[in-house]
Amino acid sequence: MNGIGNEIVVVDLRARGGAIAPEEARAAAAPQGGAPYDQLMALYAPRTPGTDAFIRIYNNDGSEAGACGNGMRCVADLVSKESGKTPLTFETTAGILNCWKGADGMFTVDMGPPRFKWNEIPLAEEFRDTQAIELQIGPIDKPILHSPSVVNMGNPHAIFWVEDVNVYELNKFGPLLENHPIFPDRANITLAAIKSRDHIVIRTWERGAGLTKACGSAACAAAVAAARLKRSNRKVKVTLPGGDLTIDWRERDDHVLMTGPVEFEFAGRFDPALFGKAGAA
Repeated sequence: MNGIGNEIVVVDLRARGGAIAPEEARAAAAPQGGAPYDQLMALYAPRTPGTDAFIRIYNNDGSEAGACGNGMRCVADLVSKESGKTPLTFETTAGILNCWKGADGMFTVDMGPPRFKWNEIPLAEEFRDTQAIELQIGPIDKPILHSPSVVNMGNPHAIFWVEDVNVYELNKFGPLLENHPIFPDRANITLAAIKSRDHIVIRTWERGAGLTKACGSAACAAAVAAARLKRSNRKVKVTLPGGDLTIDWRERDDHVLMTGPVEFEFAGRFDPALFGKAGAA
């Protein structure tokens, strides 16, 4: 499946269970024998009463993610069509997420409240103000990128404010910034351009996945950071290389709502022999 180009593989383990090892997640993304993806959503039977499933989220390098908004919409669409239910409630390692289908057929995911404290993001050292931290790429007197806003939207995010997101070689800067010592858990790196108070354009180097056509949590992070800086409204359209998302940082409860489309691509089965050991997912 995909959410505005964010390639998602949903592995249904509700009947059989079983953990997915990092090497298995990497093998599942292999061009030969796998299904190349940005995130893999492993769907398990519910652990908590009142939820519809428990989900573990893997990046294509085998690492785990706490949130994937585009992937959650894909799972919601799949489970809703199967069960006829909407709204739906899912549990992830980042907490409980609610999803529902609108009259336009698009799914909304409640991504919960953003976190701004330096030790919640987390950062390796204290910054009292995370609206702009001391971090730059390039010469100290003429940096190429500098002073990102940082926020946790289930994953750590750093947002660099630029005029044009396409003039920077994010494929070169992304890996360096993702693994910068200031981010002990690594970070998603986003370039964001404010086009109007209702419109933001972004490109993202995704932690554990690389350049991606779309990253839902990055869209949320950019929208929240822009509103926090008073550079945008709390409800905005965020344009990513794969398409548009609507992000609404709801004032009454501080929750961030993400709305967008879902596309089904194909279904199949992984052959355990491809993963080097029997019983791999």
